[in-house]
Amino acid sequence: MTSPVRLALLGCGTVGSEVVRLLHEQSADLTARIGAPLEIAGIAVRRVGRDRAGLPVDPALFTTDPLGLIKRDDVDVVVEMVGGIEPARSWLVEALRAGKSVVTANKALLAEDGAALHDAAAEGDADLYYEASVAGAIPLLRPLRDSLHGDRINRVTGIVNGTTNFILSAMDATGAGFAEALEEATELGYAEADPTADVEGFDAAAKAAILASLAFHTRVTAADVHREGITEVTAADVASAKAMGCTIKLLCIAARGVDDAGRETVSVRVHPAMIPLGHPLASVGDAFNAVFVEAEAAGQLMFYGRGAGGAPTASAVLGDVVAVARNRLAGARAASESAYADLAVRPMGEALTRYHISLDVADRPGVLQSVAGVFARHDVSIATVRQGPAGGGPAGRGEDADLVIVTHVAPDAALAATVRELRGLDIVRSVASVLRVEGGA
Repeated sequence: MTSPVRLALLGCGTVGSEVVRLLHEQSADLTARIGAPLEIAGIAVRRVGRDRAGLPVDPALFTTDPLGLIKRDDVDVVVEMVGGIEPARSWLVEALRAGKSVVTANKALLAEDGAALHDAAAEGDADLYYEASVAGAIPLLRPLRDSLHGDRINRVTGIVNGTTNFILSAMDATGAGFAEALEEATELGYAEADPTADVEGFDAAAKAAILASLAFHTRVTAADVHREGITEVTAADVASAKAMGCTIKLLCIAARGVDDAGRETVSVRVHPAMIPLGHPLASVGDAFNAVFVEAEAAGQLMFYGRGAGGAPTASAVLGDVVAVARNRLAGARAASESAYADLAVRPMGEALTRYHISLDVADRPGVLQSVAGVFARHDVSIATVRQGPAGGGPAGRGEDADLVIVTHVAPDAALAATVRELRGLDIVRSVASVLRVEGGA
């Protein structure tokens, strides 16, 4: 039999333990698919003495020296499931430069400094796979990198964070506020004790950078992504979206564009947005993920499934392990990073968006005309206006009124300037909420 492919596992937490379990349970099938058995050379952990009696693995394989494990001559593939920037970056660069293939689920590292990993992979003539970094078990990155390599992708719109999707889905279904929905998500295990990375959009922004890099053949980092979270989304926003036939989702959006000089660009953003109920992403509920891809030849494509969790993520990790193991046995290497396009990333202010703006205004003659004048001064066209008594109470002069305005497409900077001027008007008691609108709503 062909010599085994030896794996160094970095981390044995929720995902790592599932990888170990699947390697054991599917050993025969994996051997048949690869043409050689997979063997664990070692598992780097923080504490060797921790109780791991339920894992089907020899306790002697555990070590607290990840770098020493990586440098061993009998290690062929390094599988990183620790997360964070350092020391993970140093470990993986060391492995790749030494010609050892790497499989990682580390979205934060790939989004911040994927260039260092890709350069090290090229230097060591090694494979770098990271399917599990964006959408768990959903086969997404490889279709973007391989299956659609002969096509031109124009736009990628996705729900890539299960925690925020669960919260917004719960708010839509029950009318609850953000705090109540977050509490439920935490009780059910969908939200971490510190949910900041999820609810403030950091997690989704890292994934958006990875998706944009692959889709547009351009190195995009998390710093290039405009990011807003969902903490300011209210039950009133959700109700207003329903009244428009919409729902609110935290979206990552990466799109091609052209600047004023005629040069092709890319914009990448993460923020809550209203989308019409007829949009394919509108029905994605609970903690599920989905990504909607628009390509010139292939048209519209939808990828859907569980985007997080130990077993789903481990499935994606093992898919990559099989791929790099087969490449190693064949003496081949996967296609290297494709960043030839090197498109400029447009600032958020130049992105073309639409706004849904809720205002609390004085209920007297001339208010609507004054508000409309602000939009006109910033060259923002109004699509619809809905006015009613504040809080749904009885109408009457001298009382406040609710004014809801939806705009046509305009540069985001012009829309933001419009909102700033509205906040300064005496007739505007408050700008209750501002949400972007996507998908033709």
